[in-house]
Amino acid sequence: MSGGKAISLEDLPGVGATTAEKLRDAGFREVSSVAAASASELKDAVGIGEAAANRIIMAAKESLDIRFRTGREMLEKRKSVKKISTGSSALDNLLGGGIETQAISEFYGEFGSGKTQIAHQAAVNVQLPEEKGGLGRGAIFIDTENTFRPERIIQMAEGLELDPDEALERIQVARAYNSDDQILWAEKAAEIAQSGEVGLIIVDSLTAQFRSDYAGRGTLASRQQKLNQHMHTLQRAADLNNLAVIVTNQVMAKPDIFFGDPTAPIGGHIVGHTSTFRLYLRKSKGGKRVARLVDSPNLPDGEAIFMVKQEGIRD
Repeated sequence: MSGGKAISLEDLPGVGATTAEKLRDAGFREVSSVAAASASELKDAVGIGEAAANRIIMAAKESLDIRFRTGREMLEKRKSVKKISTGSSALDNLLGGGIETQAISEFYGEFGSGKTQIAHQAAVNVQLPEEKGGLGRGAIFIDTENTFRPERIIQMAEGLELDPDEALERIQVARAYNSDDQILWAEKAAEIAQSGEVGLIIVDSLTAQFRSDYAGRGTLASRQQKLNQHMHTLQRAADLNNLAVIVTNQVMAKPDIFFGDPTAPIGGHIVGHTSTFRLYLRKSKGGKRVARLVDSPNLPDGEAIFMVKQEGIRD
C-alpha cells in the first residue's frame, strides 16, 4: 500500500456523503474494503447500478496504489522506523531500542504486572524529543477499563522534568464503554493521526470489552471478526502515520497446562498474529517486574527486569 496519508471514502469519485454513509453502514469502512468488494456487493449495499459500482471499485484500487514493493523499497521504509523509550534501558534493549513505530506492541499479564504503568509512561515519553527517546509528538489513550490516571501522568512528567500541564494537554483520552465504542474511537484516532501530531495510540485494555459484549462460545466467531477489524485499523494507522501502537491485554488461566506458566493472553490467534511484538509481564520479588519477549519478527526471545517507581518506569 502507499505510504501516504489515508484516503477516505468521500475522496473517491462518485462517492458523496450519503453514499459513504451507506457504505460504512454496510461494513465498508475503509477504501481498501471497497477495492476488494464485488460490484454486486456494492450494488446491494448502496443501491446503485453495476456500472457505477464498478467505477467506484476501480477508483478505490487506483487510489490505493496497489502494487508489489521490492525488498529495497521495504528496507527504505524500515529506515523511517523510530523508537520510543519505555524509561527502562533493560526493557528498551529487549525491544531492540524501544517501542517501535509502524508496529503494534502488546503487553499482557495479570493484574498489577505493570501493563498500564508502561502505557502511561509511553504516553509521556513520546512527547520527549527524539534524542531523549521520544518522537516530539502527542498520544491518544483509549481507556476501556477506567485505568487512565492524570495524576500518574503528572508524576511521570515531573520525573522527566517536563511541564505536567503541557504533558496532560498533549494526551487525548477517550473512554470506551463497549466494543463498538472502542472500534469507533480507534477509527477516530486514525483520523486524528493524519495530522502528524500523534506519535502513539494506546488501547488499555484491548480485549476486556470484547469479552464482555461477546460472552459464550456461540459468539466467538463474531467477536474474533470484530477484533480482527479493530486490530487492522490500529495497524493501518501505525503504518500510514509512522506511529507506535500499544495494546494491553489480560490473561486467562489454562487448566490443562501442568508445566510452566498456566496463563495465556486473551484474543487467540487474531491478537497473536496481528501484534508485531508480544511481551508477557509478571511480578517479581522486591517490587520488580519481569518482561519476557514472547514474539517478535526480528528479535531473539529474552527477559528484562524493570521497576515501577513513583517517577515512572525505571531500571
